[in-house]
Parts: sequence; C-alpha cells; structure tokens
Amino acid sequence: MAAEQRQFIECVLLGTRDAEIDSKRNKSSCFTSKIGELPNCFPSLTLRYPSCSICNGILVHVVQVYCPLEGSPYYRTVNVFACPSRACFGKSESWTVLRSQCLETEATQAQEPKANQEATMATRDWCEGADDWGIDEETESSAPPANSSMETDFTSQLQGLSLREHLQSSVPAGEGLLLPGPVPTFQPYYISVVDEGEFCVDADMDHAQRLLKEYQRREGVDVQQLISCDGEGESEKYEKTKARHGDEIFLKFMKKISVCQEQVLRYSRKGQPLFITAPPSNVKQMVPCCRSCGSPRIFEFQIMPALVSMLKSINTDGLTVEFGTVLIYTCEKSCWSPSNQTPLEEFLFVQTDPDQKLFK
Repeated sequence: MAAEQRQFIECVLLGTRDAEIDSKRNKSSCFTSKIGELPNCFPSLTLRYPSCSICNGILVHVVQVYCPLEGSPYYRTVNVFACPSRACFGKSESWTVLRSQCLETEATQAQEPKANQEATMATRDWCEGADDWGIDEETESSAPPANSSMETDFTSQLQGLSLREHLQSSVPAGEGLLLPGPVPTFQPYYISVVDEGEFCVDADMDHAQRLLKEYQRREGVDVQQLISCDGEGESEKYEKTKARHGDEIFLKFMKKISVCQEQVLRYSRKGQPLFITAPPSNVKQMVPCCRSCGSPRIFEFQIMPALVSMLKSINTDGLTVEFGTVLIYTCEKSCWSPSNQTPLEEFLFVQTDPDQKLFK
C-alpha cells in the first residue's frame, strides 16, 4: 500500500502550449485548460476580477487549469492571475489563485437550455487517480455539430479517458465574471497534457542539449557529470560541477526539465514541487491552512519559466509578467459547499528565475 501511494505521489503530468484559441470558431469554457484570455466562470458563481494587493492595479489572467478530482461530484477549475507591473515582479502578494467548483448536476441543468447550440471543443477528463485535469484540443477543421459522432481513435492510448461535449450556458444563479472595466489580456492557447513518465525524450533532446551546453559554456558546469550524479553518495562529484553562482538547486531544476523544455505546467497533486532556487528553510510553515475549512494545503501544480516568453498581449502594449516558477497549493480536502457563490482563494509561492534568458 505504501509503495502504491508513493508511486501515485510521484506521478507528474506536464502541460505544454497547444493551438491558439480562435474565439470565432470555438469558445473556451470552465472545462478548458488554457493560457491567457479571460477566466471562465461556472454558471452558479460570481467571479469578481481580482486586483493586486500591492499596487491595487488590475491583474492579468495567466492560466486556467481544469482539474476535477476522481470520486468527487464537483467540476473543478483553478485560475491564476498576476500583476503586470514591473515593480511587483517576483512578489507572491502580487499574484492571486482562485479555485472554483460546481456540482455536475448544476452544470448539466444550466446546459439544457442551450442543448441545440453547436458544441464547443471536446474535453479530455484525466482520471488517473486524484491528479485529474482536463484540456481542450483544437483541430484544423471547425468544431463538429453536437449530433455528429466524435473521433475516438486516441482513446485506446489513454486509460480512463472520456469525451464530453460542454455547451456554452447562460448564468442561472451567479452573476458570472464581473470585470472592473477593460482588462489586459494575454493571447489564449490551449494546454495539452502528457505524462512525464511516458514523454518521448528523443523528441526534444536536441533542443534541451543545446540549452544545457550554452549553460555549461557560460557557467563553467560539466553537464555530463551533473547528469551522472543521481545517487546520494555522489555529493563530492556533484560539488565539482556546481555553477559559479553556486545554485545547485537550479542545476537540479534544469536536469529535471531537460526532457521537455517547453513545459509550461507541472501537475502533481500531493506530490513534491520542483524548486528553481533554494526555498526558505521554513517553506512548509509558510503555507497556511485552508481559510475555509482549516485543513492543510498541499502542493497541486506549478507554472514553469518557459511560459514567460509565450505570454503575448492582445490588447495592451508591453504587457508581460516575469517569474521563475509559481507553486500552487490548494486545500487538501478541496472543500466546497453547494451554497458557495464565489471562488475560494488558495495559496501560491513565487520564485524568481536566476537565469531567465535561458528559457527565451
């Protein structure tokens, strides 16, 4: 049992940027994992667009992750926002993470009046344990009508995968997304998902090797020796390969992501975060318990530095956000009351990137 639990905790799903979301052809929904655009709101909720707790400026929506939990009656989405002011870069207080949930029965009832509309993108529900999260996949052709049969040839490759058509619905109970006015927005892209353990290393190894060699040239690091240092008894060999800036945590980070340098998300609920620099010694004490139910918060996913160069504004010149990695912690019980009318705020921790240009 312990071995099974340990294997579960170590399961990591990687999110990478997929096709651009074309609003003229397909509209995103609460069931879409995406980069940028405005957040989507479940029909029973009211989502008041957040502002920066440091400068009071309007935040920009960075990512939306659809991540329902196995065995739960709720649909579940997490939205992450950041302040685009350079004075706030690298400060956790300038970011906000909101968790929204909705009973499946509520979502079904809200969709019924729109049942005759054309379906939006099909959603993949990832049902491997409690790490489930969904994506929308865009094809070259337009979305199929609601009464057409869906292609299911890829289902044989993914255990527990199911297709479901989610329809754009009206807001029967909540007020939906409430904006303070015009807000800065990043170009939207779908997020595709791959299991880190099944990722084809060869596909992106050439690119990763080029980046590592460039890092080796600039920092004086012996990459091959670093890669060979997997055991705890290799501390002396590892010390010889430390960069001039002495950040061995960063080197471990680079080694871990080298199989997929383009990853923008790492999802591993109840797993371990991948730090880009040494965390504070009291990092575990820094994560507060859930303000709603008092349960401990656990690590769920993190946003990766490759995303920085992919964030392109669609309505504001010079819009950007800089970070190393953003660690998202959520309520262990994922508590939710059917009477909740607004999303619940969760906790995040921002680490700056010691070498951001390496990911551009």
